[in-house]
Parts: sequence; C-alpha cells; structure tokens
Amino acid sequence: MLHRSLLVLALVMAASVSVADALGAEPVVRMVPSGNYRIAMPEDGDVRGAYVYFHGFKGSAELQMQQASLMATTLAHHLAYVAVDGTKGGWSFPNGAWTGRDEQAFIAEVLDDLSARDGFTANKIVIGGFSIGASMAWYTACQQGEKAAAMVTFSGVFWNPLPRPEDCVAEIPPMIHFHGTADRTFPLSGRAIGATRHQGDAYKSVAILRRRALCEDEARARITLDGIDCEVAPGCLRGSSTMCIHGGGHQARADMLDAGLTAVGFPK
Repeated sequence: MLHRSLLVLALVMAASVSVADALGAEPVVRMVPSGNYRIAMPEDGDVRGAYVYFHGFKGSAELQMQQASLMATTLAHHLAYVAVDGTKGGWSFPNGAWTGRDEQAFIAEVLDDLSARDGFTANKIVIGGFSIGASMAWYTACQQGEKAAAMVTFSGVFWNPLPRPEDCVAEIPPMIHFHGTADRTFPLSGRAIGATRHQGDAYKSVAILRRRALCEDEARARITLDGIDCEVAPGCLRGSSTMCIHGGGHQARADMLDAGLTAVGFPK
C-alpha cells in the first residue's frame, strides 16, 4: 500500500510539474465589461502575438488553462495563450443551442483589451477553438474577421441555417480547420441537437467563407499538415483557406495546433 501511495503521489507531482512547465508565467484572470478571460505569457518574454481560444461545451477559461499540451504548444510559438470564458459552459451564436450574452460584443471587448494592455493588434491575433468553441471562432471570423490575422480551429463549424457569404465581412482571415471522419459529436455533415437546432455541414461551411473571401476555388490543391491530408484554396483576399480531414474523432490535438500555427505564419 505504501508503494502504491508513493506511486500515486509521484504521478500527481509529475503532472503538476508538466502543467507548471507548460504555463510559463502564471495565468492571469482579466475582466472586461461583459465577462472575463485568462492569459498566460511565454516565460522567455519573446511574445509575438496571442492565440485566443474558445472552449468546448461545459468548458471554462479555468479548465482550458489546464490543457497543458495546447498551452505549451502555443507558448512555444511565441504566442500568449488566451482562454476566453463562456457563459455556463456554452456560447451564444446564431442558431446555436444557447442564448444569452452578446458574444460578438464580448469578444470585441477581449480583443480591445489585449490590444490596449499588450499591444496585440489584429495582425498579432490568431483565433481558435474546439467544438462549439470552434463554432464561436467561425462566427467571429464571419462577423469581425478583420480583427484577427488567422484562425486555427478543431471539430466545429457554423450551425443551420448556415450564414450566406454576404452575411460575413470580406476580411475573412486565413484559416486552417481540422475535423475527423469519425467525429460523432460534431460530425462533418452536422447533426440535430434537440428538436430545433442542427449543427452545420463542415464542407458547406468552409465553402461559404471561401466564397466570401474570393478564394480561387478552381485552383484548390492538396497538402499535408501533421501527416493529415488537407485541401487548400489559394488566392483568397487575405490568404489561403485550408481544411484538414483526419481519421479521428472529436478532438483538438497539440500536434495539429503546432502544424496549424506554423502554417498561418507563427512558427516556433
């Protein structure tokens, strides 16, 4: 029993060390008028921007800060790791399953705060998220894409009825989206949530942003990121649009994030 207790203690201490190593500087909670967010900075002081991340269902900024691998990857790319806090574990966006706070106003407050405090202007911001947090990032790119340099998302897109291309701003940022063929939580084709809500189709969603950004759809090409087959539409107003389809399920992995941040112009 003593050996077992010591083993458990050692594992707990190891996990604590790995999280601490990933954090770099201690995360800080910041308040804006409509809510809050948390931020961790690279420890070496070489900070070139921020990855602003929207958590998945039943998540929070506090819980997101415990995702050591995603945080460590972000910090290694010389980006601050910013976890934005949803309301009661969810987000309010058009046709979604939750209503409440004006999320676009809240996100604008967060981005303005990052600019004022840290000098993270639009050319230094990458937006991202997982599941419904990815949906939140997609609606942000659609409604205020001029405030970000790029977008890297996982396993979530628009909800039905999908926005029209003209519903979005023209300044859609360069984007990379990862989605799994075995995803049953947010399938590539979407699924019904209750009687009145329905997740959108990932292929149709990316087509909307590409059309609005005037991408050269006929010039689409194949590339590989992190060993994953991706389709790239070049020639968009602000940069290419990339969709990467892997064989996994509902996930956001650090190796994908590593490849995505490098591809959108924020290398290690």
